[in-house]
Amino acid sequence: MPKTDNLNNYDIPQTMRAIVLPEPNEAINLADVEMPVPDCADNELLVKVEYVGLNPVDGYFAKTGFCKWQYPHVLGLDAVGVVVKAKKGVFPNVGERVMWHANIGEQGALSEYTKVANFAVSVVPDALNPAIAATLPCAGMAALISLDKINISEGDTVLIEGGSGAVGQFAIQYAKQRGADVFVTASKRNHKMVKQLGADAVFDYNDKKLCEKIRRELGPQGFDAVIDTIGGDTTLRNIELMRFCGRIACLNPLPSFDQDLMYHRAPNISVVSIGGAWLANSLCAQQRLSFMGNLLLEGAVNSDIKHPDITPVDFSAESVSQALNKQLAGGFTGKQIVKVAR
Repeated sequence: MPKTDNLNNYDIPQTMRAIVLPEPNEAINLADVEMPVPDCADNELLVKVEYVGLNPVDGYFAKTGFCKWQYPHVLGLDAVGVVVKAKKGVFPNVGERVMWHANIGEQGALSEYTKVANFAVSVVPDALNPAIAATLPCAGMAALISLDKINISEGDTVLIEGGSGAVGQFAIQYAKQRGADVFVTASKRNHKMVKQLGADAVFDYNDKKLCEKIRRELGPQGFDAVIDTIGGDTTLRNIELMRFCGRIACLNPLPSFDQDLMYHRAPNISVVSIGGAWLANSLCAQQRLSFMGNLLLEGAVNSDIKHPDITPVDFSAESVSQALNKQLAGGFTGKQIVKVAR
């Protein structure tokens, strides 16, 4: 039997189960392993993980690798769990349930225990199902950052590209709360869902006459702002649909820009990077993750925002691998949540 430390009635083992990426691979082959429970620095919390939310970025980097990772690497950036160890005087306290978006440059959260900086977490209200809380961090924070980048205010027209994805779903709801007129692209099967979230007009992104139909609905002025969750040629098309000096927030790599397009549109282009808060070693940006987490949790508790539909995933390498491949295949509109705690 492993030795345990008893602290506030929590028995903390020396080892734990974890799901790791042995090395980047196209099939996203993962492994179930036993590894040491992490040691914590003075400002870090040891958390017993309950739920982990899977994101497209998890699958993407599982295939390609990430420059800051050492292997085997524990995946998982969005998590909810209970604090089981913390230095005296450090908040949140032992026994508090917390939610966070993890440091992309360090080990992830798909393990029975993990460590996280205390200033980057948000305390989950007792009234909220922790599985729902696990749907919020990455997608919700990306939506909030995007809306701040494009400075949405009442009366603005905004196009949300890929509105049926998790980021798009949050962006629609928060854009409507700020008084914007919201235009959305989505596949036909998801039009009803995004309308229920508040979209004023929805277009099929597979429609060959998409731009023509948008201009017919919008008029000649162009969008005040765009949230572009797709990237590539879609970004170029969206800039063309914007008014002169319009604003666009891009969540994926930028394309090569045609200089004529830049000249006659003069767009204000912003890049959204949640992981950059950690990679830039910016304490203010990391604390902002906590503030945004508080806002998302408040919205979920008060039913001011609707979370994406949850698909449960078993805590096993095979199940997580299948889930990440499913997500990258496209067409998935909910959030896949791994239940870790037994």
